[in-house]
Amino acid sequence: MTTPSSPHGRTWERLHPVSPLIRGARSAAGLVVLVVVSQVSSQNRSGSRLDIDAAIIGVIVVLGLVQWLVTRWWFDGVTLHVETGLLRRDSRTIPVARIQSIDLVQPLLAKVFGVAELRIRVAGTGKDERLAYLHLERATRLRASLLATHHGLDPATPEPGEYPLAVVPGSRLAASIALTGSTVVLLAFLIAIVATAAVSPKAGLAVGTAGFVYLLGLVTGIWRRFNTQYGFTVASAPDGIRVRRGLVGSVAETIPVRQVQAVRTIEPIAWQPLDWCRLEVDLAGIMKRERGSGSPSVTKTLLPVGSTELAAAIRSIVVADRGVVPTPPPRRAMLKAPLSYHNLAAGHDDVVAVATTGRLRRVTAWVPLEKVQSVRRVQGPVQRALGVATVHLDVAGRRVDASFKDRDVTEADRLVDDLTVLCRAARFTGTPPRGAAGA
Repeated sequence: MTTPSSPHGRTWERLHPVSPLIRGARSAAGLVVLVVVSQVSSQNRSGSRLDIDAAIIGVIVVLGLVQWLVTRWWFDGVTLHVETGLLRRDSRTIPVARIQSIDLVQPLLAKVFGVAELRIRVAGTGKDERLAYLHLERATRLRASLLATHHGLDPATPEPGEYPLAVVPGSRLAASIALTGSTVVLLAFLIAIVATAAVSPKAGLAVGTAGFVYLLGLVTGIWRRFNTQYGFTVASAPDGIRVRRGLVGSVAETIPVRQVQAVRTIEPIAWQPLDWCRLEVDLAGIMKRERGSGSPSVTKTLLPVGSTELAAAIRSIVVADRGVVPTPPPRRAMLKAPLSYHNLAAGHDDVVAVATTGRLRRVTAWVPLEKVQSVRRVQGPVQRALGVATVHLDVAGRRVDASFKDRDVTEADRLVDDLTVLCRAARFTGTPPRGAAGA
């Protein structure tokens, strides 16, 4: 929907007219349910109180309509301009060069009306810029124009094609969730409630009531994981790795290869006999202020569950892997880490460092040396007595590193010197991973 051109020749566009309805649907629906429940349960309810509840719902609708009326945007081929605000005008300019990724999000109600939300991540900002909502076709065209301009192409350039890599079957996703710790704890809790109720109904009711909130949290977490990762599709494209996912609502996102700081495969102990793993990447440049961590990174899933062979194929597109074979630490390190020693291993070449850790679940991290910001040698009192030390390769972000744990002191000292030189050289050469050209 467009508005007349301004005196400066700008043609502003408005969001889709159903935007206020979709944004306010959750709050309004909650209030409607409360009104209906309270009306049924209260026999002596006065009509004036009902009028107040109806007025509150009406205010929510009106505020949403006002927000829609005062919000407009336009794209001049170089910068995206967004204006909003009634009493205090907020004008934001988003240079296309600073855009890191653009996601297309469709909640359930947005699917019904054929609209979508654009979530635009900008380097160095604390939140996403959102255009909610645009007609699906318009949102797709605007996304393609922004990405084309970001890569130095004409804004009219259509979105490049993609090469499908994997589709996660719903049955495999459900099985993987069933084999996680949350599901096991939930089943154990339900069995305990049933067993207690069989002995004493009152005691069973008391246990169920006491653990209701915890049970609800477990069920919600399990459902959220299934809902958000259902229909998970991965594809490779010149602008990055494209991911589509979602059952009730859908998300289409592009993960820029150049922003990947580290790659991880996670293998829970129950998945290991099936040769399954989860593949994750850490992206730079996205501030997580809402969590108070100040971490300039965010974790994205590239594969919620799949074979280790498939994960390796996808990983090779994101980070160069020339077949580094990690080696274990000396046997005396078992005295310090008896529960995790069987998983400890690390290695490197002139491009990437690989490190494996974990007790019950095995976590393997691949860190491109060009992304490393510091190399640290750490030695605690137990390590000093055993003659071992740990070397950390730190990358931008929180808990994002590759750790050569409990290596021989002589090896650790050599690693610090060698990796410092290799990381400096990698930053200058910047060897791209296979298939990352143009990303």
